[in-house]
Amino acid sequence: MSTVAPVWLWLVFAAIVLVSLFVDFVVLKKQGAHEVGVKEALNWSLLWVALSFAFNGLFWWAVHHSTGSVALANEKSLAFLTGYLIEKSLAVDNIFVFLMIFSYFAVPPAFQKRVLMIGIIGAIVLRTVMILIGGWLLAQFHWILYVFGAFLVLTGLKMWWAAGKEGSLDDNPALKLLRRVLPVSKSFDGEKFWTVENGQRIATPLLMVIALVALTDVIFAVDSIPAIFAITQDPFIVLTSNVFAILGLRAMYFLLAAVANKFHLLNYGLAVILVFIGGKMMLIDVFKIPVAVSLGVVVGILAITMLWSVKTAPNAR
Repeated sequence: MSTVAPVWLWLVFAAIVLVSLFVDFVVLKKQGAHEVGVKEALNWSLLWVALSFAFNGLFWWAVHHSTGSVALANEKSLAFLTGYLIEKSLAVDNIFVFLMIFSYFAVPPAFQKRVLMIGIIGAIVLRTVMILIGGWLLAQFHWILYVFGAFLVLTGLKMWWAAGKEGSLDDNPALKLLRRVLPVSKSFDGEKFWTVENGQRIATPLLMVIALVALTDVIFAVDSIPAIFAITQDPFIVLTSNVFAILGLRAMYFLLAAVANKFHLLNYGLAVILVFIGGKMMLIDVFKIPVAVSLGVVVGILAITMLWSVKTAPNAR
């Protein structure tokens, strides 16, 4: 695995992530359990996006300073931006599943914030491991690119087929397995994950929610990480673009939860993006699609899908 990012930039990235999580947890603790409003979610979303763009600017400067090439700095910066947008767009589908999980377990809005924060930390750790393993595999076995590409194409086709259909957790195998392994109380006990019933220490529904959120994120990471590797095989770009997108996931959830019905066609757009990225990965040794073109395609598909969704929303006039 090779990268153009200097060592000091890795350290800066790690410091930003640790400080961001610390600040987020401090704010979370001071606020206590409360429902996050649209205004608060919007402000946090803008903050996370601004931080991501600022880091990308620093990345551009670092590449230019270390290599002296403006063209290479532009290419790497565009790759980061494309990976960031891919992860952000696929996270929208992830968020809709979170909504379904919270609705199924009737999780009070005031408790959802903590669940998502813990889920974000788990996602960062698990995705870092997956990206490092994926990067090593690609460096050792080039043919895995074709496997990843085919997988993304099939996933995109499956997502298109399932788009617009109602999801359900009733037959979810992960949920059935968790219920067999863990005895669960019938009601919440504040924000606690464990409670005592009849002298026995058992899990609360909130622990089940945490487990399902974590499993869901791993499943979605199997789609998003190969998609970003299709743009660039630089592990620094794959990891940083992925993590910066995840850091804003909690705020993004509460922002989109209020307008989820407005983007009812978004899954179709995400399906097309996955098929495009998968095709790009499978054709990499035949024709290499420029990063700028990939970015334009992703942005174009998202813009068209979101605008058309708003225009044809069920409550549109």
